[in-house]
Amino acid sequence: MKLNSLQEKLNNENPYDFSGLKAVFINCTLKKSPEISHTQGLMDMSRTIMDANGVDTTMIRAVDHDIAFGIYPDMREHGWSNDAWPEIHQKVMSADILVIGTPIWLGDKSSVATMVIERLYANSAELNDQDQFAYYGRVGGCIITGNEDGIKHCSMNLLYSLQHLGYTIPPNADAGWIGEAGPGPSYLDEESGGPKNDFTNRNTTFMTWNLMHLAKILKDKGGIPAYGNQSTLWTERENKDHPNPEYRN
Repeated sequence: MKLNSLQEKLNNENPYDFSGLKAVFINCTLKKSPEISHTQGLMDMSRTIMDANGVDTTMIRAVDHDIAFGIYPDMREHGWSNDAWPEIHQKVMSADILVIGTPIWLGDKSSVATMVIERLYANSAELNDQDQFAYYGRVGGCIITGNEDGIKHCSMNLLYSLQHLGYTIPPNADAGWIGEAGPGPSYLDEESGGPKNDFTNRNTTFMTWNLMHLAKILKDKGGIPAYGNQSTLWTERENKDHPNPEYRN
């Protein structure tokens, strides 16, 4: 991915050290490799900036893997013969930054993106070594592409989901590109103008730098302070003066 002159200048003059950070990009396109993914085209811009600044990045195209549907950490324990999610989740948990990319279909994120969020949710009750939910101390963002309205709608859905699971969301944590409404050129098509769209390039750049900045701040500080947010302290307290009602079948 070729960056513009300002993006290159920011990389070359960067006074910050991001070399200890890791990022995982999950592309939720419906297209298997090696078919061209326009969503990956825009994700590659963000990844190129991170690579240039020493971040260790990994790109995962979800449909290339046999990921089972479900809301348990390993669906092989629930009747599925194969499930690639546990291995993918290890990569997610080793990363400081998670970026989810999706095309827009019928005004919403792809079905693959929904599945990825569901599988992230399956691990959300796990705890870190400070008894916080496992995704605490990590940052998240999203990238959207398509030929219909919905960038902000999809971004709201994804960013809300990530923060609900425990991710920290920096300012301007979404970026996207849409062409004219209806059939027409997609992001990487020669006549689309997508890679040269200044608004999209600016937002992708802002998102990427803000993800790196916040991830570094959290990592240097040891994550979110573990006070007032420890799950075990809440569930194991002796005086449950207002207990949750028991579930009834």
